[in-house]
Amino acid sequence: MASIKALLAKPFAKKVAKRIKKWSSNPIETQEKVFQKLISEAAGTTFGKDHDFISINNHEDFVKRVPIRDYEALKPYVERVVDGEEDILWRGKPIYFAKTSGTTSGAKYIPITKESMPSHVEAARNAILMYINETGNTSFVDGKMIFLQGSPILKEQRGIQLGRLSGIVAHYVPKYLQKNRLPSWETNCIEDWETKVDAIVEETLPENMTIISGIPSWVQMYFEKLIEKTDKKVGDIFKNFNLFIFGGVNYEPYRAKFENLIGRKVDSIELYPASEGFFAFQDKQEENGMLLQLNSGMFYEFIEAEHFFEENPKRHTIKDVKIGVNYVMIISTNAGLWAYNIGDTIKFTSISPYRVTVSGRIKHFISAFGEHVIGKEVEQAMNEALKASGASINEFTVAPQINPKRGLPYHEWLVEFENTPIDFKDFSSKIEQSLQEQNSYYKDLIKGKVLQPLKITQIKTGGFKNYMKSIGKLGGQNKIPRLANDRKIADALYKRELVK
Repeated sequence: MASIKALLAKPFAKKVAKRIKKWSSNPIETQEKVFQKLISEAAGTTFGKDHDFISINNHEDFVKRVPIRDYEALKPYVERVVDGEEDILWRGKPIYFAKTSGTTSGAKYIPITKESMPSHVEAARNAILMYINETGNTSFVDGKMIFLQGSPILKEQRGIQLGRLSGIVAHYVPKYLQKNRLPSWETNCIEDWETKVDAIVEETLPENMTIISGIPSWVQMYFEKLIEKTDKKVGDIFKNFNLFIFGGVNYEPYRAKFENLIGRKVDSIELYPASEGFFAFQDKQEENGMLLQLNSGMFYEFIEAEHFFEENPKRHTIKDVKIGVNYVMIISTNAGLWAYNIGDTIKFTSISPYRVTVSGRIKHFISAFGEHVIGKEVEQAMNEALKASGASINEFTVAPQINPKRGLPYHEWLVEFENTPIDFKDFSSKIEQSLQEQNSYYKDLIKGKVLQPLKITQIKTGGFKNYMKSIGKLGGQNKIPRLANDRKIADALYKRELVK
């Protein structure tokens, strides 16, 4: 017999789905309202005065007055907020800073305001409710749920709480979920990732786990430890586990491995959260892409990735975007980020409603020879080869080899296999073929004998984990970049003798 919570979940899910349909059916009007509200609310701030917000009436005015900035360019304003000044980027002071490790700027302090905080919490909840509304499945609501995340311990700096985003969000678990939620507060506060996962294994083993959530690479580590401890598949340990929620990376390269670890297929929901905002979530099980959050205090602009580094690239709003084009996503938010480049590239899979997939990072690409290879292309090539060969992997990254000992330069694929392909040559050629089909620049360089076909280098089991541990980035929200335009990661793997 269904519990009261399960019975109440369906009408609540229906109500939320109706609300979401209302704004997603009127996308351009919805974004225009968000835009006008952002400009009027921030007109009296230091940033608003510096950029003449009072005379901005439309997107064209905004483009003329507000240049695109990354964190480095916005930093002078952020530092004033960190120092305790009010009304700088947004009215008053933020309630939190989400502290992240920037690649070029050391620690980044991303403001979260009382206006922006609700969207971080509601989007994840709405993703689950949309799943309930679509499938009618409420069997998981009475079981235990685990969210693998950073420590919820926050520090205070000039009256503003400071911590990792996942730790901040942990303070907003709704009352009706608190009894269901794991790990315990004490376990969640453990800083060392391996110690924390061991404690989570102990805590969850006797429980009726129904939802498991986190970045796939770190959930994988949790699953492996469960199997090591019990000698059973995860699906046999947790018989009612039927929903996996993930974000941060493409799940496809992990799917075969996960189904093997679990022992069966489970439904999954993809999320697109970041410290700067919760941008999208999967709203339909059978649709490709995640519903872009157009009604959450964020105004979006999109620049075609191939034109991004030009002098004045065209800044599109959603009314101008096309399906399948690789765009750099630019945001302006009610946390005080303005024409801000978060560094992600996305592609639209649908414009009715607007759904996106994350295609990579504008900084994470290989173009050592003008090939412009992006994350989505290497992931798709890897997925096609894995499906054709029946092999499975734990992790991989790609780097250019510009000065090989002999022969032409090439792309080196550093792969940690779970199950190695029977025919390595065929596996490599499948990846090569897919990459050439997707990327004409790359194909031309191979045909023109500028590059030779890719080479695969096997990484020892646990090699990527050891590398992440060595740079202090094991667990939490950290992930291996799929590709880079340099050999920093590749050289570190060789140096630490993690190559087979």
